[in-house]
Amino acid sequence: MSAATGTADTVAARPTDMVTAWARRNTWTIGLLGLLVALFAFTKLIQPTYGIGGIQGLAISVLPLAFAAVAQAIVVIAGGIDLSIGSMMALTSVISASLMQGQSDAFGVGVVVGVLALGLVLGSINGGLVVVTGVPDIIVTLAMSFVWAGFALLVRSGPGGQASPWLMSFVNGSLGSPWIPRAAIVIAVVVAVVWIPFARSKTGLSVYAIGSSRLAAFRSGVAVGRTKILAYALTGLFAAVGGIALTGSTGIGSPVPGPYTLESVAAVVLGGVSLAGGRGGVFGPIVAVLVLQIIQTDLTFLNVNSNLAIVAQGVILIAVVIFGSLVEMRRSRR
Repeated sequence: MSAATGTADTVAARPTDMVTAWARRNTWTIGLLGLLVALFAFTKLIQPTYGIGGIQGLAISVLPLAFAAVAQAIVVIAGGIDLSIGSMMALTSVISASLMQGQSDAFGVGVVVGVLALGLVLGSINGGLVVVTGVPDIIVTLAMSFVWAGFALLVRSGPGGQASPWLMSFVNGSLGSPWIPRAAIVIAVVVAVVWIPFARSKTGLSVYAIGSSRLAAFRSGVAVGRTKILAYALTGLFAAVGGIALTGSTGIGSPVPGPYTLESVAAVVLGGVSLAGGRGGVFGPIVAVLVLQIIQTDLTFLNVNSNLAIVAQGVILIAVVIFGSLVEMRRSRR
């Protein structure tokens, strides 16, 4: 009887233990979610009319940056960095908008598939150059950012083209409830379909391994070079998704890279991904994107000078980096 009772207690305790373990692993993200809720409450306080329209606008505005943050998080987890994400987004955006203009919906679907494949190729080229040359990631990807930006300007010298109507309706509006933006569903579905299976696969574990220690990963039998290229390829894929999202949310393509590269790095830092590699995920950076955007919105509501708003974001990031460094120092002493 006592053995049966003990077994039942163990089974009953397992869900609680799993929740506790998850909370310990994601303390930073949970804190970000709490901050996001507090910011929404503050936004409602200073702007009582903020509601469904504001939520819809927020989701649409952060959609491209959310995918850029996911793309950056993947390569940072692998121990690298990609400064060409904004340029890859610009290139895939103008290509998709130019090819979709005046074409049928079926052709537009084919364009999306082709652009996603192009993203994989662009990311693989970045990763291949990093692995083959041995030049630091930051130098290679900075140089490639000019290459991809130049190709974007060759495709279209200025904003133009047209997104397929189905693509625009795919990222705009709500689904089911007015409080559930389609853009949020798109982010959740794409990340769930692509990242979660990858992160739990052997290759995904290898990405974390090379980010933690290339030497240890190599001694454990991990193909470091191939894994690095795969990480960059996945980064290129999500950058292409971000470019398509940019086209869908604006209705046109723009060859200007925009601030997505630096803002993706900021989201990764705020999202709790270690810049040293090997630690973090993609959910934290997505929440960080929302936090950064809602802070900017609040500063606008408070009539704060836009230049001071940029300063405020920089101060927040510096504070986060310092706090994160202190936490890492305490962990290393244990």
